[in-house]
Amino acid sequence: MAQAIEEWYKQMPVITRSYLTAVVVTTVGCSLDIISPYKLYLNPLLVVKHYQFWRLVTNFLYFRKMDLDFMFHMFFLARYCKLLEENSFRGRTADFFYMLLFGATVLTGIVLLGGMIPYLSESFAKIIFLSNSLTFMMVYVWSKQNPFIHMSFLGLFTFTAAYLPWVLLGFSVLVGASAWVDLLGMIAGHAYYFLEDVYPRMTDRRPLKTPSFIKALFADEHVVVARPGNVRFAPPPAEDVLQG
Repeated sequence: MAQAIEEWYKQMPVITRSYLTAVVVTTVGCSLDIISPYKLYLNPLLVVKHYQFWRLVTNFLYFRKMDLDFMFHMFFLARYCKLLEENSFRGRTADFFYMLLFGATVLTGIVLLGGMIPYLSESFAKIIFLSNSLTFMMVYVWSKQNPFIHMSFLGLFTFTAAYLPWVLLGFSVLVGASAWVDLLGMIAGHAYYFLEDVYPRMTDRRPLKTPSFIKALFADEHVVVARPGNVRFAPPPAEDVLQG
């Protein structure tokens, strides 16, 4: 069993493995009182006035207490982060890293701006960790790139992947979780999808071209894939949301 888990871990692509490791180490460290969550959460005043810039990163690494909700999000993080990096971003590690950086920046900007809007500031002030939202963004991007995959939710009903974010949003509401967290991830995911996939087809311009200094950080493999057209939109076999 331990060997199988080790092999599974080693076979993960680099970004997925690094992010998942950082998340698990951070969350376990907080659960054991080795790390204080108060040193990690997003606090604009502490970032600006006390130069605690690490909070812009660490708020994406903590998933609150280790319970069923934590396991639920770890499943989606490991699954859809891995699927994106191995398929849509295969051989494009720098582009995948830039997607996550873009998503984290959009989410942070929304929370900071939302905190300045009357009547909404109180709701946004409660969002101090954006790890769940970043995970949801990856789910949203994957669903947009693979809309025809047939899925089932807990074996109760079937749907296509295009509706996966909405199904998960409805599930979050049913279990009493905040809809804001998932909605933020959907907003960030749609912003990336529009600027990366839709806008370039409309204008022949690509505003989210990965900067050269980020490409220099990663030695991407050159992958040649022979395929007619865009096969991301061809309907593959059905799969289960939670069983994969």
